[in-house]
Amino acid sequence: MNFYSAPFWIRAIYPKGLIWRAQTRKQEVFLTFDDGPVPEVTPLVLRILKKYNIRATFFCVGENVQKYPEIFDLLLKDGHAIGNHTYHHIKAWKTDNNMYLSEVEQCSRLVKSRLFRPPHGQINRKIARQLRKDYRIIMWSALTGDYNKKLSGDQCLANAIGNTAPGSIIVFHDSLKARERMEYALPLYIEYCLEKGYSFGRLK
Repeated sequence: MNFYSAPFWIRAIYPKGLIWRAQTRKQEVFLTFDDGPVPEVTPLVLRILKKYNIRATFFCVGENVQKYPEIFDLLLKDGHAIGNHTYHHIKAWKTDNNMYLSEVEQCSRLVKSRLFRPPHGQINRKIARQLRKDYRIIMWSALTGDYNKKLSGDQCLANAIGNTAPGSIIVFHDSLKARERMEYALPLYIEYCLEKGYSFGRLK
């Protein structure tokens, strides 16, 4: 079963101190993108964001940053925030804790940020306790589900819209498997938010 929002009971079973919604006094939401940068998709996302003059937060896989430094530099040049998404996009529940922390450290040498998002949403209490010394661990208010080939673009759009409120953290992906649904849903979601009077913030 897939959960595309973060109801109270899900948040309650995760470690304490994770950030599921941004604190803000403004009517703003926070677009985030996971798993890039990759040359086939990330520049497309940047063009869409630039069209609407929007800044977002990109949680980058260290291996991709190392492969495509010129694409990573575009994120910084366009004024977007960046975050750590481990070096190899590994699963915490299937990885030794020390190895996982080493992956985060390896990524941090390339991605200079206090923001961290665990790949696949997987994190345990010991890892969270250690990472919170140096990072803000960012989760989400809504997953669009753009990575799921069983969903349509309209379903991804609905997942985002249905969980939009001031401070919402919305997850898209700048990855190959998400491209088709992301490319469809992202502009429509941005236009929906603008029509409702929302602005877009970067996570800090």
